[in-house]
Amino acid sequence: MATKSHITLALQLVVVALVLSIANGKGLKLGFYKKTCPRAEAIVKSITASKISLAPSLAAPLLRMHFHDCFVRGCDGSVLLNSTKNNQAEKDGPPNLSLRGFQIIDAAKTAVEAACPGVVSCADILALVARDAIQQIKGPAWPVPLGRRDGRVSIASESRTLPPPNANITQLKSLFASKGLNAKDLVVLSGGHTVGTSHCSTIASRLYNFTGKGDTDPSLDSDYVPFLKSKCKPNDRTTLLEMDPGSFRSFDDDYYTMVSKRRGLFQSDAALLDDKKTSAYVKLQAQSHGSTFFSDFKDSMVKMGKIGVLTGKAGEIRKVCTLVN
Repeated sequence: MATKSHITLALQLVVVALVLSIANGKGLKLGFYKKTCPRAEAIVKSITASKISLAPSLAAPLLRMHFHDCFVRGCDGSVLLNSTKNNQAEKDGPPNLSLRGFQIIDAAKTAVEAACPGVVSCADILALVARDAIQQIKGPAWPVPLGRRDGRVSIASESRTLPPPNANITQLKSLFASKGLNAKDLVVLSGGHTVGTSHCSTIASRLYNFTGKGDTDPSLDSDYVPFLKSKCKPNDRTTLLEMDPGSFRSFDDDYYTMVSKRRGLFQSDAALLDDKKTSAYVKLQAQSHGSTFFSDFKDSMVKMGKIGVLTGKAGEIRKVCTLVN
């Protein structure tokens, strides 16, 4: 009976993934603004390059912003909207309070609006900025099909549906499958943790109270725990930890080496070793110095950028990214 229910669930996930893969990205195409705003992509690239050259640490938050946008209501720029008197927006939801780099999106939008008023969406600008920022720190450059429209709805509570840092492998695979992404996309996109930082509060329970008995998460390398505890004291909510110590500003394959050594920062990183497919991928990249990581990351980012997009006459083209027209 249990076997039959597992098969049924697996088939349901496959059907959901197939439906989403067909629906996701419909209406997007490369060079979408070639006639209506031919310099759009070059303008965004120039603005991003100038900003990231001054603050390279913003590349990781911009990638994360794109991810958070796409996983809530699809890639519709809803994460960029400000809260109003009557509505708390996504950016004020708990998982998004640490997002940074909104000023770069605004600068790019202002420059594009000056060239082509009311043509290029904020959702497209965010997708381009995320790509260009990662390329600026020596990461891969993936093709970004364009034509997204901006959403008019942004609800803070919906941000709680984002994959949490303490998620287990079953939860992660289910969350990604619900967006049309498979186990390979999960382990590949997790590689984005090779850049950036996170607050000590996100791993406090792993270090000091994993099961409520003052213990440490046994999935963490015991030799690594003293180092983390030296950085993060109990109840520390302000100190920042490097996601990939030693190369947190460099987009590379070191993340997989850290995870394979049981030194991934989050429980969701450690969870990648709990599945046959994701574990095999982690070990392959760790042993081969990321032989296929950049290529795979490009493919998965293209897929992610197509999640639940609004195209055609759906949504709108915002004049200002923080406000609905």
